[in-house]
Amino acid sequence: MTRYADIPKPIRSGIVVVNPDTGTPQRIIVLQFNPDTLERSVAPQSAGDSGDSGSGGAGSGDRNEALRLKGPAQETWKFTAEIDATDQFEIAAPDGIHPQLATLEMLVQPTVAQLRAASKLSQKGAIEISPIEMPLTLFTWGSKRVMPVRLTELSVNESAFDVNLNPIRASLSIGMKILTVSDLPAGHRGADLYMAHLAQKERLAAAARGGGLGSLGLSGTNAVIGRG
Repeated sequence: MTRYADIPKPIRSGIVVVNPDTGTPQRIIVLQFNPDTLERSVAPQSAGDSGDSGSGGAGSGDRNEALRLKGPAQETWKFTAEIDATDQFEIAAPDGIHPQLATLEMLVQPTVAQLRAASKLSQKGAIEISPIEMPLTLFTWGSKRVMPVRLTELSVNESAFDVNLNPIRASLSIGMKILTVSDLPAGHRGADLYMAHLAQKERLAAAARGGGLGSLGLSGTNAVIGRG
C-alpha cells in the first residue's frame, strides 16, 4: 500500500475575527479551498497627488511634494472562494452551506443585540448614537501575510441546492481593504498588526537579490545621475 506521509499538509487561507481589546480570537473561518488567483492593488498615498495638467508638464501639484508620501499605501485584495458541501460527505450538512455563508455575511452585518441596543438609545432620546463597531478582522494567507482588513465586497453566486432548497455549492467574490495606521486609531491592536505586516514586507524586500547597472545597459553611477 502506497503511503504519502511525507507530503506536507497544505496550509489553508482564512479569516480570523479578533477581540480588539484582548486580542482573543472569537471566530476562525478557514476557506474550504485556497483561491487559485489573487488580485492585489497597491496605490501610494502621494503628497503631491494633484495630477498633471498635460500641458508641457506643468502639473498643478506642489513640486516639493512629488517624492513625499502622506502615509502607507492603500492596498486592496480580491479573490474568488468556493464552498461545496458535496466535497464533505463525512460531515452532516442539514442546512447545506447556509452556516458558512452566514458566517461570512456576519462580517459585514451588526448583530441583533447591537441593533436593539442602538434602538433603545434612540428611544431614550439619545441625540447622537455612535456607529456600531465591528470586531477586528484579520486575513491570513500563510505565515507571511497576516493583516487587518475590512470587507468591502461580498458577492455570492449559489449554483446548486438540495431537496430543501438549501444551497450546497457557491462561489463567492470577496473584496477587502487592508487597514493601515492611517485607518485605525493610535494604540489599536489592528494598527500594531499592520506594522508587523509592513515589517514582514521590509524583511522580504531586504532578502531580494539586487541587480547590476550593466543589466540595464548603464555603465556606471554617473550614467544614472546624469553626470559625465
